[in-house]
Amino acid sequence: MSDANGWDFPDPHVVTIDVQPGDIDEYDHVNNSVYLRWFDQAAWSHSAALGVTAAQCVAMRRGMAARRTEIDYLRAAVLGDRVHVGTWIVSTDGKLRVTRQFQVRHAQDGVTLARARTEYVCLNLDSGRATRMPEPFRQAYVVTAR
Repeated sequence: MSDANGWDFPDPHVVTIDVQPGDIDEYDHVNNSVYLRWFDQAAWSHSAALGVTAAQCVAMRRGMAARRTEIDYLRAAVLGDRVHVGTWIVSTDGKLRVTRQFQVRHAQDGVTLARARTEYVCLNLDSGRATRMPEPFRQAYVVTAR
């Protein structure tokens, strides 16, 4: 399942994040809720790289909203760590749903800290209801990992 560089799939879209004091909880490690923020940051960065920015979503009144996220925490990140968050689109129906895989790794040694899978659904931003993906979404959100 891992490529030669330690990523679960080839060619991840990667964002680099430095752990901040506000990320740390009472147990002196990154709080689990922070990983969700990191996944969101990686997803938006990847979406923009694919040609769909937040501004475009707002202008089209369409957006991909998280429906379900499953996270496996493997090791803790702590203050002073730098992490790489990689993401891939692992499935899409080209109509309503897209699924992303995430992998969080220590920048220092490449050890995997967490893996996650998030299912997204396309929403009408005015009604909050599920709707078919507009053409720019269908063109951008294609499977990037196999």
